[in-house]
Amino acid sequence: MTVTIRPLDGKQTAGLEGQLKAVFAEAFAEPPYGEGPADVERAFRRFRSQVRRRGFRAVVAFDGDTVVGMAYGYPLSANTGWWDTLTDPVPDDLRREDGKRTFGLFELAVRPKWRRQGVATRMHHALVEDLDNARVMLNSRPEARAAQASYRAWGYQRVGSAIPWEGAARHDVMVLDLL
Repeated sequence: MTVTIRPLDGKQTAGLEGQLKAVFAEAFAEPPYGEGPADVERAFRRFRSQVRRRGFRAVVAFDGDTVVGMAYGYPLSANTGWWDTLTDPVPDDLRREDGKRTFGLFELAVRPKWRRQGVATRMHHALVEDLDNARVMLNSRPEARAAQASYRAWGYQRVGSAIPWEGAARHDVMVLDLL
């Protein structure tokens, strides 16, 4: 297997929606996620607006013509509601956004067959290198031990917990300082 990592803009990423849905469905069907078709559709309703956001960037992993992984996000706006989903109090300075301070990493997924080969690490590095943002923030399920271990190895620190949308499980909010 030779996996290549390609940076993509929003339009290019949108053009891969069907293949990215397949990655999401396969990657998040397993425990602890247990995501099904309704979850995939909900995620990709958000995806269609996310790819149009200012500063959107993605990296996609390919094995030949097969999409095997994805990572994407965009800078949080000055009036983001992301911090409003926190269940733990955090200092006001941590919550402060100006439209450039924080890059939100909204999805990072690798199909099971391609895991433990460094694909996620390569995608993460390609996504965050050269960002002008001061930090990267993501949400991760605490029981997703492999993902949590990767995030910690990459330098992320847990800053609190959140319920990112109604009906969602509790997620850890993690931040990687880039400066």
